[in-house]
Amino acid sequence: MVWLFTLLVTLGGGLLRWFRLGEPKAVVFDETYYVKDAWTMLMTGEARNWPDTVFLNGAEYSVNDLFASGNTDNWLPSAEYVVHPPVGKWLIALGLKLFGGAGSTVAWRASCAIAGTVAILLLIRVVLRLFHNVSVAMLAGILMSIDGVGIVMSRTGILDIFIMVLALGAFQLLLMHRDWAVRRLREQYAIDSRRRDAEWVPNRANRSKKKNRKNDSPRPFLLRAKGPRLFFSWYRLAATFLLGMATGVKWSGIYFFAAFAVLSVLWDAWNRREAGYYSWFGAGLKEGLLAACYMLPLYVATYVAGWANWFMHSDSYLHDWAAKNPGEGITWLPEGLRSFVEYHREMWIFHTHLDVYHAYRANPLTWPLQIRPTSFYWEKVPTQGLCTLSPNTQCVAAVTSLGNPIIWWLGSLCAIIAIVIAIVKRGDWKIWAVLIGFIGGWLPWAQYLNRTTFTFYSIVILPWMILSICYVFNEIRKAADATLWKWVWGITVGICGLVSLFFYPIWTAMPVPYDFWLAHMWLQSWI
Repeated sequence: MVWLFTLLVTLGGGLLRWFRLGEPKAVVFDETYYVKDAWTMLMTGEARNWPDTVFLNGAEYSVNDLFASGNTDNWLPSAEYVVHPPVGKWLIALGLKLFGGAGSTVAWRASCAIAGTVAILLLIRVVLRLFHNVSVAMLAGILMSIDGVGIVMSRTGILDIFIMVLALGAFQLLLMHRDWAVRRLREQYAIDSRRRDAEWVPNRANRSKKKNRKNDSPRPFLLRAKGPRLFFSWYRLAATFLLGMATGVKWSGIYFFAAFAVLSVLWDAWNRREAGYYSWFGAGLKEGLLAACYMLPLYVATYVAGWANWFMHSDSYLHDWAAKNPGEGITWLPEGLRSFVEYHREMWIFHTHLDVYHAYRANPLTWPLQIRPTSFYWEKVPTQGLCTLSPNTQCVAAVTSLGNPIIWWLGSLCAIIAIVIAIVKRGDWKIWAVLIGFIGGWLPWAQYLNRTTFTFYSIVILPWMILSICYVFNEIRKAADATLWKWVWGITVGICGLVSLFFYPIWTAMPVPYDFWLAHMWLQSWI
């Protein structure tokens, strides 16, 4: 039954992403980079430069307009300087290959729609593993299904949705590793504690517990024993691979890798203590170092493997830089790797010095509140669709990367409340599951406040926004009776659903009267 509910919610969210996926029939926002790069990578093996305009039959046409109409062969022979790794564009290229080629707007958005749909299923499974309650998991899935950032980024051929789903998949695997480790610890402790030569040490933490707390005092004695090895599991190995893939989409994936790896090791160490072992900190530190011995090489190898075509094509950008610049760069490296490092140096300079003005530039600190959403597309169109209800007004079509404001504002509030609850409870490992997405996906951007950034980057923290809501609502569920919980659940889903229904036309380029579009601009900064 749980899987039935999961699939039904996922199907519903998928329909919202695939319905009219081909609209608008235009190159939208950064699709001008990633879709055209993906197409030339599919056709030639490497991204190629494109002119802005092309002359055909004596007239000048926009390359983007031609591309959207199916004229997709206007690239230049020179390799393009791209500022993000290739994996995300290869994923877009896979959609182009499977769903009809560059002449179809559905094809170049298909991979993103699949990723956004899979993310719904993954989040439901994450919440089930965390809170072990179907109603809370369904709440998470529904909120993920109907959020505007999730919908828009699933319907646009750009990269960030891939980072989100890969990081979420890795997080689910690390939760599975944690559950596996807890089982191993319990099983081994039962064996070690029964040995005749078992050595017991007084638990110093037991003396610091207040007498008026519930019956949750720690064990009076801890077992001095090695316990089971936890540093390796196939779950952790697979999570490392996914995080390497995420970094192969955009470099921001490295922050998720760092945050998740540290959290996973700390969980192992703390669970060793909770199981009853004395040398939990030292053992956890050693196991963390052992885990790093295979996680770091696999992570780097996965990232580098994403550049395989760059190494294979002699005309790729900067491929022969080392040969043309002897004695420069890291001279002890082979020429291919020296050129590869130089390319990455250029990318680093680009990303750390990008501070040009853009009308939709947004301070990262404002992302959780969706203060300055990104307008991907806005055009006046002939009267059609909903505009026929008001034929005397201007008809427009828009794609605005704006989250459901209720979900994002509630999620921001719940993140704070969740921290307070965890403090009052004097610790709860689940709070770190809630906060780690913010630590890996949002907090690092605080060091780039002067960089040109956009609110749609916040798609990577959407699952953890919803996890914040689930954490607080799970506490409400445990404290309230069944009837009250049903009302809280139903009212939350109902309000969020109505708001999403109201905003859905401006997330999906449905033709609407101008006044109807303007009614969605609740804040001046949304225009």
